[in-house]
Amino acid sequence: MEGKVRAHITIEGRVQGVCFRAFTRDIARRSDVRGWVKNLPNGDVEAVLEGAKKDVGVVIANCYKGPPGSLVTNISIKWENYTGEAEPFSITY
Repeated sequence: MEGKVRAHITIEGRVQGVCFRAFTRDIARRSDVRGWVKNLPNGDVEAVLEGAKKDVGVVIANCYKGPPGSLVTNISIKWENYTGEAEPFSITY
């Protein structure tokens, strides 16, 4: 499992109502990253990303940009131990 990571991220800003979850899901799937993304009641978006370090990095970098109409003001990243238990990337409700 060398080079595999798990990141638990919270994205803040104008990130709901702009297709941010679908945007994140599509990039994660193209990058072979597993995990999930969901909206939080406070207006933030939360995601767990598992995969190769470089691939998780690609997803996080794209989350800083976001889809059209979004405005990301901050991303909090908590690096965790890779578990290998994450399912194919999906939107969670």
